Amino acid sequence: MTANLFVEVKIAAQPRIRSLVQELLPRGRQSGNYWVARNPTRDDRKAGSFKISLQTGSWAEYATGEQGDLIALYGYLFGMQPLAAAKHIANRIGMAANDN
Repeated sequence: MTANLFVEVKIAAQPRIRSLVQELLPRGRQSGNYWVARNPTRDDRKAGSFKISLQTGSWAEYATGEQGDLIALYGYLFGMQPLAAAKHIANRIGMAANDN
């Protein structure tokens, strides 16, 4: 696993954070600089505790205390390890994802 891949994906995804988050959580809504959505990994009755920064991609699930960056969000939503999540994001944004 290469740390450079994670850095490269984060940098390449930066200008696309808003569209990626809207794609991943289409039933959410913008509230200030955050995307607020129901958490699809649990029985979330209403939006509010699951927020993603539209500037940095960092997220937090305040009801459970889970949090992370954009790569961790992708992994969290799709049950992937960080390297697989980084590669999926890279492919989604049209970036070659070499991990060597």
